[in-house]
Amino acid sequence: MNIIFMGTPDYAQRILQRVLDEEGINVVAVYTQPDKPVGRKKIMTPPVVKVLAESHQIPVYQPNRLRDEDVVSELLEIKCDYIVVAAYGQILPRTILDHAPCINLHASILPKYRGASPIQQALLNDDKQTGVTAMLMEEGLDTGDILKIESMDIPKDMMVEELFDALTDIAALLTVDVLKNFSSYTPVMQSEAEVTHCKKIKKEDGLVNFDDAYLLYNKYRAFTPWPGIYLESGMKLKKVELVDKCAIGKAGRIVEIDKESILLSCAKGLLRIYSVQPKSKKEMSVLSYINGKRLTLEDTLL
Repeated sequence: MNIIFMGTPDYAQRILQRVLDEEGINVVAVYTQPDKPVGRKKIMTPPVVKVLAESHQIPVYQPNRLRDEDVVSELLEIKCDYIVVAAYGQILPRTILDHAPCINLHASILPKYRGASPIQQALLNDDKQTGVTAMLMEEGLDTGDILKIESMDIPKDMMVEELFDALTDIAALLTVDVLKNFSSYTPVMQSEAEVTHCKKIKKEDGLVNFDDAYLLYNKYRAFTPWPGIYLESGMKLKKVELVDKCAIGKAGRIVEIDKESILLSCAKGLLRIYSVQPKSKKEMSVLSYINGKRLTLEDTLL
């Protein structure tokens, strides 16, 4: 079986690696996003998918616009049985969708959380279950018929990087399963009545306050390490624990100090803070911070 693979970030790279390890599947081409400048020195850096593909001598294509006529014509010259798409970053035009069955691996239980940040959204909503959906692609965003869903429980306090790893492992196995057993699956239309969406995460989404401990903690789980959670002052909260969701108190007040942390009241709920990173400074223990600021019980961290 010959496939074209389309993907860009780590999620896609690990799926591609699993496909490459599988006998009977031949990756004839890889499409990924163009190299981008990274870091303060703006060093041009290739996507990890490109690096992996080139290490296996697979032709790599990096069009700025997949919809351009010459790009489409070039792709249509590549004979394949399937096109596998995992976090590629561009919408496939109808001409490519008609070239071969296009299978997308989306990190949610569709139709829940169509869009760019399903893993973060599951944590923001404190979902108890999530999964990966293999679907047939169409021109809409994550709207295609479902081939198979693999689900998993989300352990209490799981962070986004851990959930990302778990879902990537599921997606990699699901990809091979669907490719090898494609003819045995009957595509099922998504229920439009159950559709929800999620947006692309931006840096400003990490801004928090001490109104609700539960909401803050879910942001911490979803946005650590990027964009992180931070206060209006610019100080980041680096290590946080939810203690109580319902207690009523004064927002940001220090109500307990122990050997390694402080207990902080929110307007609703209690948080334990272990470390912080003041604006333009390195991460430090919260005890070092409050000692430097001469803060004590009943003072506020705001």
